[in-house]
Amino acid sequence: MAKSLKEFLEENFLTVNDNAKLLFEKLNLPLEILEELEEKYGKSDKMSKSKHNIVDPDEMIQKYGADTVRLYVLFAAPPEVNFRWTTTGVEGANRFLNRVWNLVINYADEIKDVSYSKEDFKNLSEDDKKLRKKLHQTIKKVQTDITKNYQFNTAISSIMELVNELRNYKGNNKKVLKEAIENLILLLSLFTPFIADTLWREIGKEGYTINQPFPEVDEDALKEDTVEIPIQINGKVRGKIKVSVDATEEDIKNLVLSSEQFKKWIEGKEIKHIKYVKNRIFTIAVA
Repeated sequence: MAKSLKEFLEENFLTVNDNAKLLFEKLNLPLEILEELEEKYGKSDKMSKSKHNIVDPDEMIQKYGADTVRLYVLFAAPPEVNFRWTTTGVEGANRFLNRVWNLVINYADEIKDVSYSKEDFKNLSEDDKKLRKKLHQTIKKVQTDITKNYQFNTAISSIMELVNELRNYKGNNKKVLKEAIENLILLLSLFTPFIADTLWREIGKEGYTINQPFPEVDEDALKEDTVEIPIQINGKVRGKIKVSVDATEEDIKNLVLSSEQFKKWIEGKEIKHIKYVKNRIFTIAVA
């Protein structure tokens, strides 16, 4: 009885992807077809010496660079979990590093000679506060993920979010930008030291990132300026209002009494009781 293609592949420690991918690349055929073939005849196995499907790291490093391969391996899964090596995953890591490179180079000349101190970060715009908050949230998360949880993949994920925040930044505060980009490079150097060292010098710094201290968290940048307070009227929450964290009971009372949102439950009634648990809930009883 003739063997199926799937049986032949399994007996010879092969997968459809092993040799077909090379053929498809040479013929300039869409690789998506391989996914359909794998579903029909057998998917690729996880890397294993017994299955003769180990990926040659030298080949990957030569094609994508050591930083890309290192980033992909650390990002693909937590250290204790096996993962399936995919070319698309490596390419994704490479695209991310290209985005970081383009982002930093785009601002390099503007921020090269910029210096800053903590005093420079007072009275910032909302865009500036948002970027600084994301930066220091990221520093805190990377530090926690690496030193306490050993979760390199989630640390890298938070850095990717910071990069997105930087790309979407609408402000033009060079000091805020310098702080964000400088610390982004230092965080990234934990995983991709070669590109980090190069970018470090592009923004006017000297030496190597490994000799720099780990970024410090500015707790002031993490503080919320506003808070959303539930408004409870006669035992039922009727809505929420956003107020300054420093708002007093009298401030919130005036906002509630003048708000169209709460008028139907309060208007024409006598206020019997008011209680405000700071930054938690505002309660008012009427009759």
